[in-house]
Amino acid sequence: MARALVLLSVGLVSLLVNQGTASENQRLFNNAVIRVQHLHQLAAKMINDFEDNLLPEERGQLSKIFPLSFCNSDSIEAPTGKDETQKSSMLKLLRISFRLIESWEFPSQTLSGAVSNSLTVGNPNQITEKLADLKVGISVLIKGCLDGQPNMDDNDSLPLPFEDFYLTMGESSLRESFRLLACFKKDMHKVETYLRVANCRRSLDSNCTL
Repeated sequence: MARALVLLSVGLVSLLVNQGTASENQRLFNNAVIRVQHLHQLAAKMINDFEDNLLPEERGQLSKIFPLSFCNSDSIEAPTGKDETQKSSMLKLLRISFRLIESWEFPSQTLSGAVSNSLTVGNPNQITEKLADLKVGISVLIKGCLDGQPNMDDNDSLPLPFEDFYLTMGESSLRESFRLLACFKKDMHKVETYLRVANCRRSLDSNCTL
């Protein structure tokens, strides 16, 4: 009888611990999604403000020169469309999100130079800090997903694309600035999408529509 009570107590404690872990993981996921949503919204505001302050002839130039596929993050293997994203595992989406955020650690420090000082776009240091916080949060989620298993992702050991990618393309200041802002917006949109689907994967919901 005493042994049965001990086993029951251990079972209840284990259940409570698992429930607590699940609740904490959900909080981390929600926090990560909120953080990247904010960064995506900020990126959209920055590029909109940038375009609003251009002269008509400058807008004409930009409409011709920027293929959105040509970004620093292109070297990071990622789903190419909605179907592939929805079929990707939670761990894969978290790892890709981590790499995308990591690829902006250096370029984010120059974001303020891409817009007029008269615009209210946020302190560039705050953007870099927000990216760093999000990176840490995603790292914790990856560790939780691995559940003590070694991280066997080969991409984690690959060097990041060279840091000054956006500053060494030989472009005019206008094109350089627009590319920086457009790529930032594009990549934050990607991370937001991947984290949303990863969160859905966590719930074992097969209908993780975008």
